[in-house]
Order: sequence, then structure tokens, then C-alpha cells
Amino acid sequence: MHSTSAAYFLFITIVLLAYWLVAGWRLARLTVLLAANYLFCARYGLFYLALIPCCSTIDYLAGRGMQSFRNSLVRRGFVGLSLAANLSLLVLSRHMTLFLQPSVWDWIFPLSLSFYAFQSLSYTIDIYRKDAPAVSTYLGYMAAASFFPTIQAGPITRPAEILKQLTRKFELLPADGSRALFLIVFGLLKKLLIADYLAGNLVNRVFDTPNLYSGMENLAAVYAYSLALYYDFSGYTDIARGCGLLLGVRLPINFDRPYTSVNMTDFWRRWHITFSNWLRDYLYFSLPGKRTRVWPYLNLVITMVLGGLWHGTTWPFAIWGLLHGSALAVTRRWQAWRGRRPETGWASRAIRIFCTYQFVCLTWVFFRSPTTAAAIDILKRIGSLTFSVQNVSAGVILVSLVGAAGQFLPKHWYERGVDLFGRTPFYVQAAAMALAVVAIQLLAGRGAAPFVYTRF
Repeated sequence: MHSTSAAYFLFITIVLLAYWLVAGWRLARLTVLLAANYLFCARYGLFYLALIPCCSTIDYLAGRGMQSFRNSLVRRGFVGLSLAANLSLLVLSRHMTLFLQPSVWDWIFPLSLSFYAFQSLSYTIDIYRKDAPAVSTYLGYMAAASFFPTIQAGPITRPAEILKQLTRKFELLPADGSRALFLIVFGLLKKLLIADYLAGNLVNRVFDTPNLYSGMENLAAVYAYSLALYYDFSGYTDIARGCGLLLGVRLPINFDRPYTSVNMTDFWRRWHITFSNWLRDYLYFSLPGKRTRVWPYLNLVITMVLGGLWHGTTWPFAIWGLLHGSALAVTRRWQAWRGRRPETGWASRAIRIFCTYQFVCLTWVFFRSPTTAAAIDILKRIGSLTFSVQNVSAGVILVSLVGAAGQFLPKHWYERGVDLFGRTPFYVQAAAMALAVVAIQLLAGRGAAPFVYTRF
């Protein structure tokens, strides 16, 4: 049940009506939400109705156990139990294709639970580190841990933070309702009118058979993919944040105009923010050697290689992680050598943004390609310097320009747009949403492809 499907929005509507009907009774709200979470997962397979409650119960009991016992050995046993349960989920839902054919395993495990595992691990590791207390309500934890707007592809949010918002008095203000609808519609427009259009009209064809296209067309496809991936994933995040807001939960921002980054450190502060924060807090900081000169830089490389392998246990993902980790290490070393001297001037900033974007696009070649040989074929075709753009349509050029321009719009323009939308009468909002639906139907009538990150 993808977040762009009619079935998903029918499901959301029914859940919201039930949730709002019992808005004044916290226990009933949590029960409705928990039932919605499990019904959503059961749509992918009935065995999730046993698997997810079992894993959530293990994490809840592990948290309570670490809260109750001070003995370090006992606490390690509890956190080890949580690690074993969640890492097993991560391996089962992401990497069993090492042993089984992907088509077979996708049928057995159609919904990846890696984002669920990340959220659950953040809860128990925080308790083990004594950075946060264990929650006391079992029902509340179960509802927060499997929060359905985030279970497919994030944003990664600590269950305790979700629970804190779910257990306070529920009140959907008009401004929040308007913002939620704006986010949902904006996310659909990003996904269907930009991401899917670029993927269907250029990216997929070129990446599938790069040698049939000129060097310029391969280069155009790489740039188009960078935009398609961003608008696909950020579109999903907008829809998730909008749905969460309608349930009284403010989910964190996951993207902040990443292609305007001035270096790779800046890029990972703007791209998939909750995932990069998770890697930093729970993987990078857990590696040894932080006080030595060399190990912190090596740990950056190790962290990003593991982050790449989370996307898939193939060489292209490993190379993608290695390139990003190496670039982060070089950037960190340069910043340490240079000190606090500011880099000023618009020309200097523009050059740094341009160079960072080119490097990111280079790494996207490996991220998108199914094999290393396919990625090399694309790079060879680009290096051939053959010029032909007959397969790059005017529509692709226009959509790419619109997508690129969106990266440079001032942030306050977006907020002003949301506020303006919220202040308009309800019939104007309804008309705007209807126009968006019509535009989507006319321009993306072939249907929506699954969100890219729901595979991870």
C-alpha cells in the first residue's frame, strides 16, 4: 500500500475519522493508532501481526529491565537482546537475498523493517547509555514503535519522542491541519510530477542500457536521477510528515535543499538528515579510537561503507559508501587544518556548491547502477564526449529546470507559502487540492512507481 495510492488515502481517512472521534480519550486514541499500525503492516502479510508485536515487546521489556537494574552485566544482556532482535529484522528484511532469490524473498518479506529497527534500536541504546528513561506504558510504546506513517521509509524518529506527542492532549489546530494538507499535496506533486516523470522519461531507459545513448544523454540522465531521487524521497517524507501532523505528531525534517551544500559535511547535514544523525549517534560514536589522530577519519569511512551496505550488499553500494566516507574524511581533515577562518564571497560559495554537486552526482551513478560494470559503462559513455540530445525531450528539460530551481528558492518563501495556504478559506484550500489532483491525473496518469526508499 504505497503512499501515493488511493487505497492508502482511503485508509488514512478512515483512521483519522476513528482517531478524531476518540480524541478526548488517550487510551482509546492509542488503541486506534495501534490497530491502524498493525492493519497497515498486515496489508503486506499477516505474519507481521505476530512479528512486529513480538519484537516491540522485546524492546519494551529490555528497556524496563535496563531501567530497573544497575548491574552492568544485566544491562548488557538486555541491550544485547534488543540488538539481536532488531539486527535480525534488519538482516531478514534487507539481506536474505544473499541466500535466496530476490523474487522469492520479496514474496516472503514484502515490507522492509529496517526503519522500524533503526527507531527501536535508538530507544534501547539511549536507555543503555542513560541518555533517556524507559517509557512506562506498554500500549503507548507499541503504538509509537510501529507508527505507520514512518515504518516504510522514515523519517527515523525516536519512539519515546512520538509517544510524548501521542500522550499529551490532542488538539488539531486549523494551522496544523492546513500545513498537513499542504505537505501531503506538495509531496504528491514532488513524487508524481517530477520524480516519476524524470525516471520514466529518461533515467530508467539510460541506466538500463547506457551504451545505446550518447555521452551527453548519459550525463543528462545522471543529473536527472539526482533530482528524481531527491524529489522521490523528500516527497515521501512530506506525505509522512503531513499524515503524522493530522495525528498530532510532528515528525522531523529530513531534507534541507541538499544540492546547495558547500561540502560533503554540509551535504550530510541536509540529506536524509535523520539517517545521517542515526549513523553519527549510534554507529560512528560507538567505534573505537576517537581520541587518536587517524581513527576518527577512518571511522567516517567505515560508517559510510556500512551505511552503503545497508542499502544493499552489492559492490556499487559499497563503492558509494566508500566515496562518501572518503570525501567526509578529507573534508573533516581540511576543516581541521584550516581552522575557523571563514570562506567568504559569493563566487567561492558558488564554486564549492558546484564541485560538491558534481561529486554527489558521480556517486549517484554507483547508487543507481545494478552492477559496477553498469556504472563504469555510464562513466565511459560520459567520457566519450559524444553529443546528441535527441532522447532528451523538452518536457524532461523543463521538469529538470523546475526541480533544480526548487533547490535555490529561499526557505522563507516556502514557509510564507504554507502560511498563506493556511490563511485562505477552506473552499480555496479544497479548490487548490482539487486542481493538484487534476494536474497529477493529467500529467502522471500512468500511475505512480513505488517510492525508492521503501525498498530499503
